[in-house]
Amino acid sequence: MHNIPDRSIRICADRGGTFCDVHASYPDPNAGDGARKEMVVKLLSKDPNYQDAPTEGIRRVLEAVTGEKIPRGQKLNTDKIDYVRLSTTVATNALLERKGEKHALLITKGFKDLLLIGNQSRPKIFDLNIRRPSPLYSTVLEIDERVTLVGYTSDPQAADHAVEFDHDGKVTREYRGPQWDVEVGSLANNSVKKSRLGGEGEPEIVRGLSGEAVQILKKPDPATILPLLKDLYDNQGYTSIAVVLAHSYTYPTHELLLGKMAEKAGFKHISLSSQLLPMIKMVPRGVSSTADAYLTPVLKAYLDGFFQGFDDRLRGGGKTDESNKAKHNPRVEFMTSDGGLLDLDHFSGLKSILSGPAGGVVGYALTTWDEEERAPVIGLDIGGTSTDVSRYAGRYETTYETTTAGVTVQSVQLDINTVAAGGGSCLAFQNGLCLAGPASAGADPGPACYRKNGPLAVTDANLLLGRLLPQTFPKIFGPNEDQGLDAEASRKAFENVKEEMQEYERLHHDDGNGDEGKEQDLDDLVYGFIEVANETMCRPIRALTEARGFELGKHILASFGGAGGQHACEIAKILGMKRIVVHRYSSILSAYGLSLADRAIEKQEPCSTNISKDTLHHLLSRLDELTSKVLKELAGQGFEGSERAKVERYLNMRWEGTDTALMILGSERSGSGEKSNAEEQKEDFETEFKRAYKEEFGFLLEGKKITVDDIKVRGIGKTYATLPASPFKALRSIQSNLRPAPEKKISFHTSVYFAPPSRRVEKTPVWSLADLDVGETLEGPAMIIDDTQTIVIVPGAKVVVMEECLLVLLDGDVRTVGKDEKA
Repeated sequence: MHNIPDRSIRICADRGGTFCDVHASYPDPNAGDGARKEMVVKLLSKDPNYQDAPTEGIRRVLEAVTGEKIPRGQKLNTDKIDYVRLSTTVATNALLERKGEKHALLITKGFKDLLLIGNQSRPKIFDLNIRRPSPLYSTVLEIDERVTLVGYTSDPQAADHAVEFDHDGKVTREYRGPQWDVEVGSLANNSVKKSRLGGEGEPEIVRGLSGEAVQILKKPDPATILPLLKDLYDNQGYTSIAVVLAHSYTYPTHELLLGKMAEKAGFKHISLSSQLLPMIKMVPRGVSSTADAYLTPVLKAYLDGFFQGFDDRLRGGGKTDESNKAKHNPRVEFMTSDGGLLDLDHFSGLKSILSGPAGGVVGYALTTWDEEERAPVIGLDIGGTSTDVSRYAGRYETTYETTTAGVTVQSVQLDINTVAAGGGSCLAFQNGLCLAGPASAGADPGPACYRKNGPLAVTDANLLLGRLLPQTFPKIFGPNEDQGLDAEASRKAFENVKEEMQEYERLHHDDGNGDEGKEQDLDDLVYGFIEVANETMCRPIRALTEARGFELGKHILASFGGAGGQHACEIAKILGMKRIVVHRYSSILSAYGLSLADRAIEKQEPCSTNISKDTLHHLLSRLDELTSKVLKELAGQGFEGSERAKVERYLNMRWEGTDTALMILGSERSGSGEKSNAEEQKEDFETEFKRAYKEEFGFLLEGKKITVDDIKVRGIGKTYATLPASPFKALRSIQSNLRPAPEKKISFHTSVYFAPPSRRVEKTPVWSLADLDVGETLEGPAMIIDDTQTIVIVPGAKVVVMEECLLVLLDGDVRTVGKDEKA
């Protein structure tokens, strides 16, 4: 039994569509000075031999680290665990497969069909058979309540006409604009003709969170609403609801009241739009709330099952252990769609839609970006089910409105483009075309070579071309998960496809002379499917770069994911990219990225202010207040000081009278909350908004005022104050020591098929990554392998081995990197 201290094992698990990857680190029992060892576990996401893949992966880690035998099904003791970090596709799959929780929508009376009508967008304008996705909610309950804003949009004399309040929110001056004496109270079933503030029986006017004056026309009646809620819960079987009321972004009181009533009625989950997304625009706020009510119960049910595999301390979330006050419980943290970590109390379905691929983005961004080179990086995550593509140029690129499975939600997410092409993508020949995807073989049964009678997939093609080596691949397949890949099954499946193609050729291209053409070589046929898959994977990269005006050749390709190493060189060649970075943990980079990720805390408030010299001080004061709250929360979680706590400040800005707002970042501040003179100069929101708007749309609306819709502060608790040197900085430090890898380190030779004209190279050298030393170089054709990944190096490509990664050059010499090849 190994002597491992309590609360010292750090575990990160990424459960993908095909594989579950686990990265763990723990104190090295044979070394001092805080040295830590790392280990990797890779297992199928679904297997009849275990109930939950992350739990099984953690069990294997604990067995290996502690030296104790832990039977499957036994609750895991968490004494040795410091933290567990998870990313999961549970919510994503529930949305894609429409297997979320049945829930009801509570909405302001008169707006019953608002979310069904939506925003009238036509994504497929020429489609003759449009099938709109059904709404996520199952029933609607209209709430007889109403508030409205005093005044009207884009009033040229808004400041002169506006209601004024004192510091305590009491009205000091009534609204002075035109048309305020015409039936303002009609919605409240009265005939008040003039809003003489303070008069008996007149509508109540209060100050909203945005600073706008809000007139309360009708308050919700608990005596009427509570029986309706109880009927939904007791008689109709609803346990989850979404509450969306008009103007609740600035006046959430009515939603909060309904939330309390729903709790009293017994509802297990309540999504209040004003708490989830306090932003203007009722439709996206409403759809996002229904998505949360639809997904969070499913996510919580999965997490409940996950926690059942451990002792009760894991749910403690890092709090003090009640049974032993001297130590804390292990922490559990979850990757969110924006690349930050949240605890169990703040994690929700809405924030987890891109939980899986977000870890990979964090992983490549923090290990590839070079502050001196400043060359933008394309992340290429080729998994078992799909390929996820993103771009990093010194800051995470995010989007605030995304559409998944026909559902448009408003929530900050990393800008990730996904295509249904990965190692498990099914291959087929239909109507004269070679198809790769979108269907996937998944983890069970998996591709044909997984020994479970699965369909033909991209993995089978790579296996037959020699790009996967059964003797080095993990033996985790078959009924007892103890067998290797079955190349013969793949060959038989491709022989069947070849016969289909020949039959098609005979039926459609027989010229009657008996000449049916030259029979196609099986290698060429198989590689044709690889070419189709590669082109599919290139599509989202072009959309993120060339479609937005970025030159592809100036980007670095960061390849990761289980199938990334087999396709990276060829995809880079197709796109004209010259440099590829393959991290030593590339096949499990989403799990490794979890270990590097930071805690994230966000505070956001609505605002309705035109930016000017007169209002800027007020806006900055509100940002300062939110900054103080965020820093206080970070400090409470142990993140203090300029090295551990960072703050980003945003204003959501748009031209007055327009509909499109951009979230604009000001300066980044340290954990002290103070800003330097340089930061003061950087926090020029107006200039930055004009720059971003011009870049996005190509023009400016000079003469129009700029409106601020929201203010937001994002706090970042840094997991590591410093990170290892980037690949290019590391290369600059070892350039004088570059040397060819000695041939005696070649493990063996194998037959591998490459793109024409090279085709099959019978004696392709296979190198073990563990045997290669820092500074050694080699040239393709070659294959580099370790326990979890296989990297194919095409003929002519040059590779340099570094501490944390491999750098692959498709054009040029490694000694010129960082000099005349800077992008």
